[in-house]
Amino acid sequence: MWRSLLMILLFSAAWPASLPLQPHRVSAAGPQDGPWPQWRGPDSNNHAPADAKLPLRWNFETGENIRWRTPLPGRGHSTPIFTRFGVFLTTADAEKQTQSVLSIDPQTGQLRDEFVLHRGTLPERIHPNNSHASPSMASDGKRLFAAFHTNDSIALTALSADGTVEWQKMVCQFKPSLFQFGYGASPIIEDDLVIIAAEYDGRDSGIYALDRETGKQIWKISRPQNLNFSSPIVATIAGQRQLLIAGADTFSSYDPRTGQLIWQVASTTEAICGTPVWDDRYVMISGGNPISGTWCVRADGRPSEVWSNRVKCYEQSLLAIKNYVFGVADSGVAYCWQIKDGQELWKTRLFPGGVSASPLLAGRYVVAANERGMISLFEATPARFRPVNEFQTGNSIFATPILIGDTLYVRTAVTTGRQRQEYLIAIGK
Repeated sequence: MWRSLLMILLFSAAWPASLPLQPHRVSAAGPQDGPWPQWRGPDSNNHAPADAKLPLRWNFETGENIRWRTPLPGRGHSTPIFTRFGVFLTTADAEKQTQSVLSIDPQTGQLRDEFVLHRGTLPERIHPNNSHASPSMASDGKRLFAAFHTNDSIALTALSADGTVEWQKMVCQFKPSLFQFGYGASPIIEDDLVIIAAEYDGRDSGIYALDRETGKQIWKISRPQNLNFSSPIVATIAGQRQLLIAGADTFSSYDPRTGQLIWQVASTTEAICGTPVWDDRYVMISGGNPISGTWCVRADGRPSEVWSNRVKCYEQSLLAIKNYVFGVADSGVAYCWQIKDGQELWKTRLFPGGVSASPLLAGRYVVAANERGMISLFEATPARFRPVNEFQTGNSIFATPILIGDTLYVRTAVTTGRQRQEYLIAIGK
C-alpha cells in the first residue's frame, strides 16, 4: 500500500582523514534562491550545504536545544523550502476544504501568513497515510511555486513572497480510476522551466514543463497510463544534463530542455514514490508495487541494469555519496551498498518500520526518521554501521527535515487520541 512520499535528514562538519569519502555534489543549472530552494535541496541530492553543522543532541519534550516550535494549521507532508524571503511550506485543512501556503520567519519561527490557494476542491479520496499537501514547493529567486491535487487536476501556482498570485495553471486533469491514493510529486526548477510530473491511469499522464514567467506549457512528455508517484530530478551525469524518473516498469532519462527521450531501460516496477539518486555513471531508485526492490542502471551512454535487490524503500528516496548508496527500508532497516556492483557492505535495524522521510546527508552523518517520530543519526561510512544518537521528536514524521546553518528543521506532529497537531521545529543551540 502506498502512503505518501516524503522524508528526513541531515548534515555536518568536514570529513575526517580516516574516512575515504567525499560528498558527491553536482550543481543544478538554473536560478538558485536560498539554501534549500526546492525538493532535495540546491544540488537535488539531499546533501545539506557544506557550511551546515548538525546538532547532535536535543529533547523534544523538555525543549533542550529546541530554538522554537511553531504550531502549523492543517496537515501536510511537504518538506519546507528556505529562500531569501523566508521559510515556506504547504498545508491543507480537510474540514475547511482549503489548500494553502504557509510563510514562516526562520529566525523566530513566527507564522507570518497563510495564503489560501484553493477552497472546496479537495479530492474526495486519498490514501489515509497521504495528505492533501504532500508536494514540496520550489523557488526561482523571484517567485514561489506550489502544486496541489485539486478540482480533479494538478494545479500549479506561481506566487510572490507576499502571497500575490502571479499565475495559476491547471497543468492537466488528474482523476485516477483504479486507486484514489492522491498525489505527491514535487515541482523542480531547471533554467527557465518549472517541471512537474503527473502520472496516473488517464490520458493526461505525463511530465510537463512550464515557463516560469508565464506558466505557458513548453513541452510535455507523454507517460504510460499508470499510477506513479515519483518526483523527477535533473542531474549532470557523464557530462550530460538528464531529467530522471522511474516507474511503469522503466528507468527513463529525458533532455530537460526539450523533453526528448535520451535513454530508457526496462527495470524497476509499476509504482515508484522515491526520487532517483546518482553517482558519476549510475542512477539508482528503490520502491515497489507490485515488485519490491532497489535498482541500479548505467546512465553514461550505455544504459543497462547493473544490479538489483529486493530491499523496499517505497516512499522514501535513497541517499547517494561517491561510490556508495544508503537506504532506509520500510522495515526500519538501514543498508549501505557499493554502487558499482550492489555489494551489501552493512545493514542494521534503526527503528520500527513505517518510513516516509528520506535520509539526509549532513557532513559525515546521515539523518533518518520514521513515521513514529524517531530520528536516528549515524555516520555516513561504508566501513561499518556507526550509530551516533537517536531522539523521539514528536510521534509523526512524514516530511523530510533539512539542515541549514547549525539548525535542523523538522516537520513533526503530536497525536493525542484523535487530535493531531503539526509543528515545524528548529533544533540547535
